[in-house]
Amino acid sequence: MADFCRFGPGRVDRSVKVLVLGAYGLIGAEIVRDLTRAGHEVVGFGRSADLGRRLVPGIAWIGGDLARMTRPETWTAALAGVEAVVNASGALQDGLKDRLTESQNLSIAALIRACEAVGARRFVQISAPGAEPTAATAFLRTKAAADAVLRASTLDWIVLKPGLVVGANAYGGTSLLRMLAAFPLIQPLVLGDRPVQTVALAEVAAAVTLAVSGQVPGRRDYDLMEPRPRALREVVAAFRRWLGFPPAWAALDLPDALGFALARGADLAGWLGWRSPLRTTALRVMAEGVTGDPEPWTAATGRRFGSLEKTLTALPSTLQERSFARGRLVFPMLLGLLSMFWLASGVIGAWRLSESMRVLDGVMPEAAAGAFVLAGAAADVAIGVCLLVRRWTRPAACAAISLSLGYMAAATVLTPWLWSDPLGPLVKILPGIGLALAVAALAEER
Repeated sequence: MADFCRFGPGRVDRSVKVLVLGAYGLIGAEIVRDLTRAGHEVVGFGRSADLGRRLVPGIAWIGGDLARMTRPETWTAALAGVEAVVNASGALQDGLKDRLTESQNLSIAALIRACEAVGARRFVQISAPGAEPTAATAFLRTKAAADAVLRASTLDWIVLKPGLVVGANAYGGTSLLRMLAAFPLIQPLVLGDRPVQTVALAEVAAAVTLAVSGQVPGRRDYDLMEPRPRALREVVAAFRRWLGFPPAWAALDLPDALGFALARGADLAGWLGWRSPLRTTALRVMAEGVTGDPEPWTAATGRRFGSLEKTLTALPSTLQERSFARGRLVFPMLLGLLSMFWLASGVIGAWRLSESMRVLDGVMPEAAAGAFVLAGAAADVAIGVCLLVRRWTRPAACAAISLSLGYMAAATVLTPWLWSDPLGPLVKILPGIGLALAVAALAEER
């Protein structure tokens, strides 16, 4: 019996043209690479075709917003010459960029009908364990709705339900696992006793290539995951060992209510464009456990999935991995501190206007000093607000650096004695610039 950790699907006898949705996401990008290695012609579909070309070069790209493609005719051009479709798109929950009903249900239902109309006969759907109409989350319910449309279609379909996907890239759940493993000294955890079955990203991609190539019995659901479930705390401990961090001195099992309170804060951040892995949907899914039965896949293909230990052994664990884990852990705190600094600076400056203007006594007329202080306060508040909006975070951090340098230059000319002030109002600008540089460097879109 073959083991996916050792044997991939190899090259196929006949190349087909495959449309891959979500083709620069965690799972989609690996699927594209595996299909290409197997000799298939791949067309990638993503929100931004330009970003797709940069992240996954060497294939044709189509850009579009799934939430707007809810009629079969909107898919006709994308399906030109396509024989197989792989849906690796997905979003955790509604937010500034995501509308689950449209993107995970209505658009995919329209795509399925379009495939029937144009003759693209094979359809591989990446779903999720627990995707049922009665599931507790919109993420799983919308996945289940699309799965049901596919099962009722005339296509040669396969629904794949991977467990917790582990790969060299860190998105979503595996990013959160790395962050948790990076906690120094202690290991805080919510829902630590919940069962989890993992699967290697490479194994998922190989399974998709087998399905696209017609080497798997169709019109069936398959769970893709290691045979044995383990507690979430065991998974985090395995990541901690793999990353090379010392064992935690103590485990800290946090109340579920605290975890969901933090997750609701992350939900609010979602409406500012942030896609935190620690949202209520993720916790609700974890509360139910991420489990399934991989035996039907093994019976159909003769292949079994490797354990988490084997998956991690096959992945690099380097300085880059440890730096990423620590960076993701501290980034929300750095961003929050920087935003609060600029908001407080602006609010206090306007509130204590007379005291702020006193610094400029004898330097410029009173009216000009008032206008200068109020303009600076307004700029400070604007930067503090913009830092919290995902698409503006990096520009706002750069603006913070530029404005700080401007303040230093103006103060050096107008009020040079502030450099020797015992409270160090000008000296303290320098660590603020350093904090803004760190936020700008770490504010990376996936």
